[in-house]
Amino acid sequence: MRTGIVSRNPDVMSGAVVFAGTRVPVQVLLDHLEAGESIDDFLAGVPSVTRAQVIAFLEEARDRIAASVS
Repeated sequence: MRTGIVSRNPDVMSGAVVFAGTRVPVQVLLDHLEAGESIDDFLAGVPSVTRAQVIAFLEEARDRIAASVS
C-alpha cells in the first residue's frame, strides 16, 4: 500500500493494519462492507477515518488485485 493510506505498528492495536493516523483497523471497514453496509455507515461510526482514506484504500486494493491477475 502507498504510504499514508494504512500503517502497521506492533504498539498500535497489537500490530493490526490500521488507517494511517488512526487506531481503526482496516478489517473493520472490510467487515462493514461484507455485511452489506455502506461506506457512509462505516464513516458515521468512525469519524477519525476520512472518506478520502477509505477511497484510497479501496482503489489501492483494486489495483493490486488487478495487477495480480494480469
